Amino acid sequence: MNETLLIDHLGQKGDGVAKTANGPVFVPYALPGETVRVVRDGDRGQLVEIIAPAASRIAAICPLFTRCGGCAAQHMDEGLYKAWKRQQVVTTLQRAGVTVPVAELVDAHGAGRRRVTFHARREGPGMMVGFMAARSHDLVAVEACPVLAPGLAWAPAVAQLLANRLGGSNKPLDLQITASDAGLDVDIRGHGPAGDKLRLSLTEAAERLDLARLSMHGEIIVERRSPLQKMGKAMVAPAPGGFLQATTLGEETIAALVVAALPKAKRVADLFAGCGPFSFRLAGKAQVHAVESEKAAILALTRAAGATQGLKQITSETRDLFRRPLLEHELNAFDAVVLDPPRAGAEAQARRLAASKVASVVYVSCDVGSFARDAAILIAGGYALEGVTPIDQFRYSAHIELVGLFRRAGKR
Repeated sequence: MNETLLIDHLGQKGDGVAKTANGPVFVPYALPGETVRVVRDGDRGQLVEIIAPAASRIAAICPLFTRCGGCAAQHMDEGLYKAWKRQQVVTTLQRAGVTVPVAELVDAHGAGRRRVTFHARREGPGMMVGFMAARSHDLVAVEACPVLAPGLAWAPAVAQLLANRLGGSNKPLDLQITASDAGLDVDIRGHGPAGDKLRLSLTEAAERLDLARLSMHGEIIVERRSPLQKMGKAMVAPAPGGFLQATTLGEETIAALVVAALPKAKRVADLFAGCGPFSFRLAGKAQVHAVESEKAAILALTRAAGATQGLKQITSETRDLFRRPLLEHELNAFDAVVLDPPRAGAEAQARRLAASKVASVVYVSCDVGSFARDAAILIAGGYALEGVTPIDQFRYSAHIELVGLFRRAGKR
């Protein structure tokens, strides 16, 4: 049954939210101030018609918008979009009781996303390749994506050809493709070990597609050129399928905020360091100890450090910081700590930091909720949260990142 609603505001995921006598109703792709007709199912409303559009509504840049689940906000004008993304940070921190100045949103989209994951599975006689549909496990075929960097222009075709080569297994696949100056770096997950015949086929495909590197489950099948990424003065070859910030500008923006926050630091611990995007930039002025659980990431970091001139000493350690956080006596050897944990945050490490004497902590987060939890721990331990900067490198999505700066009273 159709129902007419007035949209009041935007929710955290970008849905329009209507206030009703029975509670809020969330309507994807509706905007504040709009009168809409929906088919309601509990607290969800499927948009049927926009009776009165908002002035903030604009045309989407992609014909797959609302079908593909990758973007949530192509219909918002710039003002509404920026305000919505920043408000996610403000609201989440307020709900957690964390009071702090929140800067304006920093646009870090740059040339576009330099990495993308395609999903593939057999449908009928062939392999279907694409992105997940909005709020569904269905696949949407993608021939081009406007939020990708130019270096990924051929990524959909590459994913399709490789999926075709692997289709005989009838297994669902994930194909992660990263752009580098040397060409595309591809890691395939879901297939399982590759036998000699498949390795030969994939090696031939890599030649045909002129790939820099092709791997399966992190094991290199063929490396024709090293897929290097520039990180400060260093040129780093990330581990196959290893983590990178989504955009080149995003990495540069976050790293610049990290470095600027620690102008006088002499010895820094870079925790959850990955392959070193912050370590190499910090090492221009400070000694750095990089800690990361992934052995392949630390290996990439140490190799690049050994080949780079003009840096202060970088030491490294492979360590699971969730199970074995750095303890107080270890932390007290540093005058600053940088944290860049996964979405779950760094609760165990935050508790150790709260009990330490470290003067400054720079926390890079991809999840505002876990950041707010850990921020409360640090504040209770005597740190002051001086400011938070929200960063947008996932344009049109609900995803937001941030950098928070904590200092102990009287210390810089």
